[in-house]
Amino acid sequence: MVLAALLTAALLLAACTPPQPTVNSIRFTIEVDGKKIPMEAQTGITVQMALQQANISLGSLDRVEPPSYSILLDGDSIEITRVREVFTVEENIIPFDRQTVRNESLPDGQTLLVQRGVNGVEQITYRQVFENDVEVSNTVFKSEVLVEPLSEIMMVGVQKPFTPVTIPGRLAYLSGGNAWLMETSTGNRRPIVTTGDLDGYIFSVSPKGDWLLFTRAERTDADTTDGSDAENNGVPEKFNSLWAVDLNEKEARPVYLKVDNVIHFAGWVPGKGLTITYSTVEPRSTEPGWQANNDLYQLTFSATGATSKPEKIIETNAGGVYGWWGTSFAWSPDGTYLAYSRPDSVGLVDFDKNELVPLVDLLPFQTGSSWAWVPGISWSPDGKILYLVTHAPKAGLESEEASPWFDLSALPIGEDPFGSDDAPPSNGPLINLIQKTGMFAYPVASKVAWGQSYPVAFLQAIVPEQSDTKRYRLTVMDRDGSNQQVIFPPPDHQGLDAQQIAWSPDVLPNGNLWIAVQYQGNLWLVDSQTGESQQITGDGLITRYDWK
Repeated sequence: MVLAALLTAALLLAACTPPQPTVNSIRFTIEVDGKKIPMEAQTGITVQMALQQANISLGSLDRVEPPSYSILLDGDSIEITRVREVFTVEENIIPFDRQTVRNESLPDGQTLLVQRGVNGVEQITYRQVFENDVEVSNTVFKSEVLVEPLSEIMMVGVQKPFTPVTIPGRLAYLSGGNAWLMETSTGNRRPIVTTGDLDGYIFSVSPKGDWLLFTRAERTDADTTDGSDAENNGVPEKFNSLWAVDLNEKEARPVYLKVDNVIHFAGWVPGKGLTITYSTVEPRSTEPGWQANNDLYQLTFSATGATSKPEKIIETNAGGVYGWWGTSFAWSPDGTYLAYSRPDSVGLVDFDKNELVPLVDLLPFQTGSSWAWVPGISWSPDGKILYLVTHAPKAGLESEEASPWFDLSALPIGEDPFGSDDAPPSNGPLINLIQKTGMFAYPVASKVAWGQSYPVAFLQAIVPEQSDTKRYRLTVMDRDGSNQQVIFPPPDHQGLDAQQIAWSPDVLPNGNLWIAVQYQGNLWLVDSQTGESQQITGDGLITRYDWK
């Protein structure tokens, strides 16, 4: 009896003792969704296996500590943090700004409301992150302007009015970050784009005069005072953007072409309607603010803003000597050829082989600064001559690239400029027309020709050996370099800043041609034969212009 009682007591004691893990098992806890779940499993189990055993699934954002590949030890705790994100969309009003524009067509002090201001609409998407249902962050995920604000423009008369002048075609100009248009008369002008952010890198009227192609500086980001990407070491994601606007519609909205970072070239393809070619850069935090891609694309767009997929013509490349600055291009008037210009060569784009074909090797210019010299180029009205500026060496210098001499030259383009397996290229030899014109001579041939005769305008440096910093005078010559005539400004007046002038698209009643120039911040028209000049704006803010 005593033995039986002892056995019974031992069994009761064993039943009251908590179970102990065997040598091959461990105990651990899973903390999830506000609960602590005790678990027991064999040794060597991983966190991931333990969660599977407990039938606990994880969301794509959930976090697990320790990591899922960790092997658990006795007494460990697995902590699961439930993470979810919620996106909310808000639409905010972008208030329109107010601009005051001086206009010499109004009496002094008189005001005129040219354009009523319209608020814009911005859509902001916010991203909220919750951890175990507690909000831990709320940030801007995306910001998109749905409706661009329209500036209120108040025109104020200035003291000195200018006599209106009849003009052919359409003369567009950039003033204070806004685009304006004159047509029929210099007194008949209207605002085209009034966002105040046109940067002037691209400003081109289409061959038929019905569209304007332009670039806009990137809007300042709300999170960074300088508009840069705070997560990209201060480098902006976008330098600028490419737009177009219909000049036939008086209240046309600009069309975004879905192209960004355009500095050196974007131009209309003659004879192909709303088709353009362009080249891009990559933004950089160091001067000059970009690294050129030296590429070339072509796209077509519609009046509603639909764009084709850009066709890559030239791949991104180093661009030769000083290629970080960039390559420029120029279409022949009939759209047959596209010329390129870069610091070490001038040539043509071969669209069949998608490559650049050098026609003239140039002596690069050593600026010793964060900019590079790219020769100005222009086509004759018949597309048979390419006018360009060439860099000439100077004896006695340690480096030829430091030579201050620049000449104006002409390159005849043959019927078969690229050549073939059976015949060499038919281009003529380079012809030196004018010596020591200066690096920014920017020759431009007239759009109008009389048979094979036509004038060419260029800028002549007042101090040729310092043409990078000194001013210029407008000069006209015949197509072969003869009959040079300095026509503007007068000898006793300050010279012109470097610029590419614009010829009138047709003759005047007297049979002569106008040349538009920017002088001391204003637009002037100069008779190409008599040299008579007429100031046509007075706000002092003109930076770019084009005439078609």
